[in-house]
Amino acid sequence: MDRPWLSSYPDGVSADIDIQQYRSVVEIFQQSVEQYPDHRAFSNFGKSLTYREFEQASRSLAAFLQQTLGLKKGDRIAIMLPNLLQNPVAIFAALRAGLSVVNTNPLYSARELRHQLQDSGAKAIIVIENFAHTVQEVIADTEVEHVIVTKMGDMLDFPKSLLINLAVKYLKKMVPKYSLEQAITFKHALLSGSKQHLDIVSLDHQDVAFLQYTGGTTGVAKGAVLTHKNMVANMLQASEWIKNDVRPGQEVIITALPLYHIFSLTANGLVFMEAGAENVLITNPRDFPGFVKELKNTRFTAITGVNTLFNALLNTPGFADIDFSQLKISLGGGMSVQAAVAAQWKQVTGCTLVEAFGLTETSPAACINPLDLKQYNGSIGLPIPSTYCRLIDSDGKPVTNGDAGELCIKGPQVMREYWKRPEESAEVLSSDGWLKTGDIAKMDDNGFFYIVDRIKDMILVSGFNVYPNEIESVIVEHPAVLECGVIGVADPQSGEAVKAFVVRKDDSLSEQALLSYCKENLTGYKTPSEIVFIAELPKTNVGKVLRRELRTPSSATL
Repeated sequence: MDRPWLSSYPDGVSADIDIQQYRSVVEIFQQSVEQYPDHRAFSNFGKSLTYREFEQASRSLAAFLQQTLGLKKGDRIAIMLPNLLQNPVAIFAALRAGLSVVNTNPLYSARELRHQLQDSGAKAIIVIENFAHTVQEVIADTEVEHVIVTKMGDMLDFPKSLLINLAVKYLKKMVPKYSLEQAITFKHALLSGSKQHLDIVSLDHQDVAFLQYTGGTTGVAKGAVLTHKNMVANMLQASEWIKNDVRPGQEVIITALPLYHIFSLTANGLVFMEAGAENVLITNPRDFPGFVKELKNTRFTAITGVNTLFNALLNTPGFADIDFSQLKISLGGGMSVQAAVAAQWKQVTGCTLVEAFGLTETSPAACINPLDLKQYNGSIGLPIPSTYCRLIDSDGKPVTNGDAGELCIKGPQVMREYWKRPEESAEVLSSDGWLKTGDIAKMDDNGFFYIVDRIKDMILVSGFNVYPNEIESVIVEHPAVLECGVIGVADPQSGEAVKAFVVRKDDSLSEQALLSYCKENLTGYKTPSEIVFIAELPKTNVGKVLRRELRTPSSATL
């Protein structure tokens, strides 16, 4: 297969990786522990874990999962945590115990959590107490047998741990009441596991590391099966790409995107761990004044994020006063980087905001721009090592040079399948390993790819995939709603926002009442920013809603 982009590769970057170098993510973790035992691995709220301490904590929890809970290789465990020290400890404890991690958004509604737990068949869940009430609401409908509950400050030193836990529960009142009789505390699990033996689990490329939920190309959330091969491959691919700019054991990366998001999980939590870096976990990146304060106290060398996060930082007082002298990697992904944001970022920080492209289904990195770009170029970059990209037309044939077509990706990082969904897997995965992305792209003469449009109606809100079908199905469950059509609209803060067009059964239904209903049943970023009541939805002759007509200005007055 021809790879015209190789001539544009950064100096010294290989065209391919050796996927046989490691059998599992755990092997890479163990190597980092051996090489950097006294280096900081993860930091949060002023507390740091060295790689040795990180290894000990994850070992204790892994032993508890094995010996006390009786979880076996291949069992699924949901991890429902924000960016706290407990999160990476839980992830690597699960992997070391041979389990498959089901990363779970703590902000899920009960409906969303129920679906994910039922679909994955998770036998256990680790959850922060702030959202334990959601677990209580759905657990009877799932196969979950074990619940481990942690408090915000559980891995901090005393008395800070106590003060934070008390403040979160009693001053800020952020912990709704819940009752989970089988719940075990995270601290008890660590203490008990520290006295137990961890059986070493043999892992290889075919074992499942993560069930990473996504809407895929359409519909309700599906679990992308990411094997240890997929994750090892993407770690090696990204590490090869950035090797000219990374000093092993000396980097400090800001991790503001949640680790349950595939971008942050791989790029920050795994790739920079392999490099012996320190991951500074930001628990609440929406508190931008607090975020900026944290940045002022950190001599960071790298940061990842989505366009909206970079834009918000630039507009937060005090950000321009930060010392950026050590910053050399600013990586944007999850959604398109806007040229105006990239230009301002370079002006303020002196570091080029480099765009990357990937999917949950590709673990996630597929294309990255060279890190030595002098300025933002509007491209998603070049295919990374051992990755092939091609553009096809609607008949599946390659497009001619310069024309746009659907971007397809092939490489060792491409998921195995969608969990228990063979038909939907077959829709996006060809027999010879090509993944259809659903994105329309074009390639220039130097091999750089540019996203032109999306085939599907997916909405991208602050880097998160939102699918109209899911939102519509929730809204039409309201007894006063007859029909609903959902589209994405441009939004200066989140890139895109959800807009719903609703045909009412009961004219007394108000926008506020329907919004309240949506907030109860949908994660915040999926909740419509606007609801328009209309008399009738535009449809085809077979009754399919024409979303493209909803996007025309006249739709607002239907």
